[in-house]
Amino acid sequence: MFSKACEYGIRATIYIAEQSQNDKKVSLKEVAQAIESPEAYTSKILQKLSHNKIINTNKGPTGGFSIEKRVLDSLNLSNIVFAIDGDSMYNGCGLGLKQCNAKMPCPVHNQFKEIRDQLKYMLETTTIKSLTVGLANGLTFLKR
Repeated sequence: MFSKACEYGIRATIYIAEQSQNDKKVSLKEVAQAIESPEAYTSKILQKLSHNKIINTNKGPTGGFSIEKRVLDSLNLSNIVFAIDGDSMYNGCGLGLKQCNAKMPCPVHNQFKEIRDQLKYMLETTTIKSLTVGLANGLTFLKR
């Protein structure tokens, strides 16, 4: 459903958000270890997230990645998906056809559109902050 980069981007953002709530900045190495992603790949993903103003990056001895606490209430999953994968998930055909719409639907168009609309709603209404609660309580995990 999501690209591998998007999966890592979501996991990285959740991890950084959890740490930011405790006023902690995290290094690239910490993020990569926390989400089980290669450092070089993680670096590219974090650059995209930073470029799209989802995460903050500070250089120097007290630097690292963080998210402002005031942003956490309004930052949702759709922000990350859009920053990394764009909006093709919301518009693409379930069978990968170039042209697919209500006037000329593919065989799965109606069913896929319903699922796609539900996914869009979930991504737009789920905040990153809400996803950190399970981590803090040990009920959810970012790696196995």
